[in-house]
Amino acid sequence: MSKSLSEFKYMTFDVVGTLIDFEGGLKTCFAEIAAEVGSTVDGEQALSLYRAARYSEHADLFPDDLVRVYLAIAPKLGLPTEQKYGERLRDSAKSWKGFADSAAALASLAKNYRLVAMTNARRWAFDFFEKELGNPFYAAFTADDTGTEKPDPAFFETVFDYVAAAGHSKDDVLHVAQSQYHDIGISRKLGLTNCWIERRHAEKGYGGTIEPAEFTKPDYHFTSMAGLADAVAAARAGL
Repeated sequence: MSKSLSEFKYMTFDVVGTLIDFEGGLKTCFAEIAAEVGSTVDGEQALSLYRAARYSEHADLFPDDLVRVYLAIAPKLGLPTEQKYGERLRDSAKSWKGFADSAAALASLAKNYRLVAMTNARRWAFDFFEKELGNPFYAAFTADDTGTEKPDPAFFETVFDYVAAAGHSKDDVLHVAQSQYHDIGISRKLGLTNCWIERRHAEKGYGGTIEPAEFTKPDYHFTSMAGLADAVAAARAGL
């Protein structure tokens, strides 16, 4: 590791999947719809079908695309293929919860770093996520702001330009994320120091996140945001 956790000025964060439990939110909504029509769904199967449908040439920005995804996978889950249910899945994003450790960890980290959100979600959804997390961010970049989605390098370059305008560089940034595909692999290629939050460490597979072509060993690795916050506290205590 080239830098201690105490040396960074910025921490950039993936939001959906790292800080916000989107898999739990999706499974809850699918289960509620199933219950209303007298059925049940397997949560992990639903995530697998979601993942396959989400990454399509016909995909819209997230979470608007959940309407299309729902209509595509509902028959395989034994659920009704009606527009209103797709819209319900999309709108469920407004009530998705943060992971139990997210808000407290972010509040702690915000005392010493500029926290910057980097999310593939649209701004309307991020506004709900940010409130759920306690409004900890110094700045935020969404798919609406960048015109693209990670792992497109252009998304990261937009953030690099922002940091450079403040007189800093990507060497001052620690990128924190759970997705190997969207964040960890590309951040390594772009020369960022990264931190993998392995949210699914106790579960098999990649859940609702696309599997990377190859695994990237991160610079830092924790199974929770609390683990990162504790490590930062320990590093700063040694200053």
